[in-house]
Amino acid sequence: MIARSRTDTTPEQTPSDPAIPESAGPGQDTPRHVTPEQAETERVGPQYVLPARAASRAELGAFLRSRRERITPEQVGLPAGRRRRTPGLRREEVAQLSGVGVTWYTWLEQGRPIQVSSQVICGIARTLRLDGVEVEHVKRLARVPSTATLRAEDAVDENTQALLDDFATLPAVVVTGRYEVLAFNSLYARVFPALVAEPQNRRNLIRELFTRPACCNPFHEWKQECRMVVGALRSTYARNVGDPVWATFIDELIEASPEFAKVWAEHPIALTRPQTKLFRHLDVGVLRVRAAPADLVASPGQRMNVYIPQDEETRQRLARLAAPDFVPSPPHVHRAR
Repeated sequence: MIARSRTDTTPEQTPSDPAIPESAGPGQDTPRHVTPEQAETERVGPQYVLPARAASRAELGAFLRSRRERITPEQVGLPAGRRRRTPGLRREEVAQLSGVGVTWYTWLEQGRPIQVSSQVICGIARTLRLDGVEVEHVKRLARVPSTATLRAEDAVDENTQALLDDFATLPAVVVTGRYEVLAFNSLYARVFPALVAEPQNRRNLIRELFTRPACCNPFHEWKQECRMVVGALRSTYARNVGDPVWATFIDELIEASPEFAKVWAEHPIALTRPQTKLFRHLDVGVLRVRAAPADLVASPGQRMNVYIPQDEETRQRLARLAAPDFVPSPPHVHRAR
């Protein structure tokens, strides 16, 4: 058996930094070793939910580990060695290259309540070769600077719906940070008939992407879309870590889709920005559009997506869908197993 090095061991607990209890049953007193911050946990049913700051630190630690494990020693000018038990870099190597203490960096990955400066984050980011979007993600989780939690309204106002309807020749939709579909225009409904046919509480673009069978999944470039969407979801999740609604949503997706669980565990990070998408439609074929997202200032947490045709063929196909006399094919039905 290979002995563990001193730098690989978990730092000893101190009285000011006790372990976080896994759970407390209903009616039980808060354990005496819980810190004041942990005692402020929000109770949901029979369990305690970690406070937002503790959950953010845990998410930050998981993200840093995922990025540390993808960097090879050769990439940073270190010898590979023969007895590496850790994929990628060791914690002490990241600490040394970033100019921070080994114990301090270890605690950072473990989600301990320690202070983090922007300068230190930038040093770690250089070592782990994070891009600009990932750096902002780390700062958000480390609360450098602090970011307010966004809570979307569950309905759009009448002015927003009127604007959607004005896009008569363009599909348009309003979604939340969890990609819940709140409102849409008539052309969007014809582009995504199966999605809008779902009950209101089940209209979700990510659920559509990961759980709709391949035979009738509207996303033509499925693999590319998966990583991009999950990356954007993770960026928004960083502002909502510790929110039980978000936690439940992520758990449900992980349970429903092994592919989502796999991509989510890789911690991709992406921004929501204009990009070209390909959608499949049973009646008119492939639609090549450019998604133009815009946050709704009057309704924090809501975003409007307008899909603009990128070629004449797509423009004609959308016009066919928008025609008053358009008759869609019968919906695709899956037989119960």
